[in-house]
Amino acid sequence: MSSPASHQELLKKYAEAIVRVGLNLRKGQRLIIHNATARGVPFAARPLVHEVTKAAYAAGARYVEVIWGDEETHRIRLKNAPADSFDEYPKFYVNAVLDMIGNGDAVLSIYANDPDAYLGLDAERVAVMQKTHLQNYASISAEISRNAINWCVVASVAPAWAAKVFPDLAPEEAEAKLWEAIFETTRINQPDPIAAWQEHIQNMKRRSAYLQAKKYTGLHYKGAGTDFTLGLPRGHKWISAQSLAENGVIFTANMPTEEVFTLPDRHRAEGTVAATFPLSYGGALIEDFSVTFENGRIVKVNAKKNETILQKLVDTDEGSRRLGEVALVPASSPIAKRGHLFYNTLFDENASCHIAIGRAYRFTLTGGEELTDEEFISAGGNVSLSHVDFMIGSPQMDIDGIREDGAREPVMRQGEWAFDV
Repeated sequence: MSSPASHQELLKKYAEAIVRVGLNLRKGQRLIIHNATARGVPFAARPLVHEVTKAAYAAGARYVEVIWGDEETHRIRLKNAPADSFDEYPKFYVNAVLDMIGNGDAVLSIYANDPDAYLGLDAERVAVMQKTHLQNYASISAEISRNAINWCVVASVAPAWAAKVFPDLAPEEAEAKLWEAIFETTRINQPDPIAAWQEHIQNMKRRSAYLQAKKYTGLHYKGAGTDFTLGLPRGHKWISAQSLAENGVIFTANMPTEEVFTLPDRHRAEGTVAATFPLSYGGALIEDFSVTFENGRIVKVNAKKNETILQKLVDTDEGSRRLGEVALVPASSPIAKRGHLFYNTLFDENASCHIAIGRAYRFTLTGGEELTDEEFISAGGNVSLSHVDFMIGSPQMDIDGIREDGAREPVMRQGEWAFDV
């Protein structure tokens, strides 16, 4: 009987899977590692960054660069900087990432964030700082949303995040427990993680192919606090796990991933949808909230905690009042089975069906990458500075697919797939 793998061995396997499955890094490509929400990668992620860097060079990378960041520096700024200074932004950050993208290189985002990083700080300052980031980051978001290059989003343990997920454990135990959760949900603890990922990707592809063949014109959701219908535009594409980038590389954008997703019609959304998980956004946790839509547009939000932050998110721009993504995830997904929140959208969105307000991915519409913003919007796509997922699925959720003739078919029942593939 073989002994359990050490943490360092698992970290190395995780890095290899990120490079080989997530990015599918090609020989001669450069790689830039950053953090899409907090600009730089938090220092807590250094052990993973170092292993990814080694794995990247082993795969033939020509050059690897890291943009580091520090949430505490942002907190100090929010407390002490001049009130009129939060529209300042470091242009070098955007230029560095765009340089890589323009050269056809790979981009990796590593989350190791504190869900409560900005807890108790001035909400207005946080909102302006967040919007400034989104405005400056928009050029990168546009490239990512059309899959210009191979990109991937993963996570690394951070002390504050571990303490949030496992508050009853001592710090070292909490961090070890969170690493265990990451390795489990990204299939790193399996005998052959790469083979396990390949099998999972094929299973996901069968789900998306089934939904693609149906050509539903809409979906209807019914669950606790939810009675909601959204439209699906003509030409929408159901995507799962892998995508083909414009630079010719097939990659897996999220690790973990359990979702099958597509483009909702920004013009067609009616009813109220209740969140089933808290939303970590802007360094705060939005809890017990619901969103009401009329004619595709958010007309009302309610939240028991941090409603002001939710409203500011919705008010970011016109597109942040409409939908940009709809994703289906069974309630029995490996992440849901763990029975705890991660307070991190990368994980929590893969425990539950979810929708995203804001920017849509161009590749979820046939030919969407070639359209102007106006043409994309006319076809049902959404353009926005923001793209924020929130979770709406549960074991009580039923979802119907709506056919062109108005007939309805079961897609999910009690949170589980209602069809076999």
